[in-house]
Amino acid sequence: MATGSDHGLKRIVWKRIKDTIITDCRKSEVWKILILDPFTTKLLSSCCKMSDLMSEKITIVEDLYKNREPVLEMKAIYFMSPTAKCVDAFIADFKPKPKYKAAYVYFTDYCPDELFNNMKRSCAAYIRVCKEINMSFMPQEAQVFTCNNPGAFQSIYSPNSQDKQKTLETLADQLVTLCATLDEYPGVRYKKDSNMENAKTLAELVDNKLAKHYKLDDSGTKKGKTQAQLLIVERGFDPVSPILHELTYQAMAYDLIDIQSDTYTYKAKDGSEKQALLSEDDMLWVKLRHKHIAEVSEQIRKLVKEMSANKKQPDGKITISSLAQMMKKMPSFRKQVTEKTIHLQLAEDCMQLFSNNVEKLCKAEQDLAVGLDVEGVKVKDPMRTLLPVLLHPYSTHDKIRAVLLYIFSLSGTTDENLSKLIQHVKIEAEREFILNWKELGAPIITTPSLFPRRTSRRDRSQDQTYNLSRWTPVIKDVMEDAVENKLDTREWPHQSECPAAWNGSGAVSARQKHKASSQDERRSGARLIVFVLGGICHSEMRCAYEVTQAVKSCEVIIGSSHILTPTGLLNDIKALSKGPMETFTIEEKSNA
Repeated sequence: MATGSDHGLKRIVWKRIKDTIITDCRKSEVWKILILDPFTTKLLSSCCKMSDLMSEKITIVEDLYKNREPVLEMKAIYFMSPTAKCVDAFIADFKPKPKYKAAYVYFTDYCPDELFNNMKRSCAAYIRVCKEINMSFMPQEAQVFTCNNPGAFQSIYSPNSQDKQKTLETLADQLVTLCATLDEYPGVRYKKDSNMENAKTLAELVDNKLAKHYKLDDSGTKKGKTQAQLLIVERGFDPVSPILHELTYQAMAYDLIDIQSDTYTYKAKDGSEKQALLSEDDMLWVKLRHKHIAEVSEQIRKLVKEMSANKKQPDGKITISSLAQMMKKMPSFRKQVTEKTIHLQLAEDCMQLFSNNVEKLCKAEQDLAVGLDVEGVKVKDPMRTLLPVLLHPYSTHDKIRAVLLYIFSLSGTTDENLSKLIQHVKIEAEREFILNWKELGAPIITTPSLFPRRTSRRDRSQDQTYNLSRWTPVIKDVMEDAVENKLDTREWPHQSECPAAWNGSGAVSARQKHKASSQDERRSGARLIVFVLGGICHSEMRCAYEVTQAVKSCEVIIGSSHILTPTGLLNDIKALSKGPMETFTIEEKSNA
């Protein structure tokens, strides 16, 4: 396995796949074909390489939906989702004529009886194994998972949605498979909200499905609750974090640069287009992703200078072209230099956009979000903070973000004031970018009875921060309170109790190891799983690592239906008021 995937969720998922699918294959010495659907293709790609599969006697990986040539002497492993489309494609491989000698079938989740019976009727003679392995989530990073379902946002929050309940059921099933893969039976809690019921509904569904799943374990005894808590919260709980300009490396890059499917596309000095995958196999990315961009730029240049010195290069200004020259002269040096070149380029791209445009915005955004200026003085008139942003020729996209931060800072505004703001930004025809936040329960139009003043936050005035990075995502307060057992039960009701011994903080019992420097050692402590309905942003992902690092005895895992970028979220927000077939996007990036 590649180094970067050797820890956390990806390692656990790969081990589970090896212990089920691969172990069955080892019983036969014959080389096999592995057939995947789009979800399982993505799942396997996230946690293993083709070489890992080859070493397990899997010679070819095929797409379930594509037309394939028969290979009658080979056995086929089918790893697929339990859907009618997948089952129909499977049946077509054996009826009227078989394409393979035999089939080993593994479903990611529970297969409905109707689909199972269809398979049995049509091709029982060819099926050697049929198992459900309970793994229908995507391990995104060591401590981050998704349900691989960006469409869940529309299904849950659109007033025109026809499939909200079905989507919540599916998310609940996926959360149960996450818990099963981690071998956890957590206590379930949710954030109470008088206007929104989705977190409560999902908590009930997950709790019932967990009880059913763990009714009897393999030894025939009922499994008890483990040292874990699952917290469920809605996106509207913190509308600020996903629209703020973040200056930590990963969050900034995904906001300002057009990174698609975790792939950064850039132009090399020779004009050719190059691509780099930003994944945990790149250890420099893992090391830098949560650092402030100022530290990242400094660290990359320092690393490159060290390399230059090691190779007796003149210690001048480090540029992409000078690195290219070094690589040409020393082929053996190439691999080491490549990742540093990528990050030097990406950091330069981020810094250029920052100094051209974002830097001036950040002070106003931070003052509006935090409610205090750099000196810690309360912002008495948020409009005075917002006005310079509206008068400056920023992109419409950036102005919308600033207007939203202004509205959230006041816990809503009047209809009249909102109309003036919309005219200022010149989005009269696209006012949904702002108005539709109400579907998430976020305060847009002031209704004092519905939207109380903002909740109190943890005091972080003693924390050392950059002036333009003073905001802390609300979810970090929640994680720290949960770990310290300080969550208010009136705000965070228990859907089901976690064990009386739950204690996520450092006060672990004497028999628990306390030198929790690695993932495996930390497992002697507790686990906190946080699920945000409606997407998580990169700064919230970072919080899971920061709290885990600070506490040591509790591992924090965060997940959602999908990962958000500010542009993507605003597009989703606008789409909420449209019919099912209408779509559109913000074309302009914030680097306009």
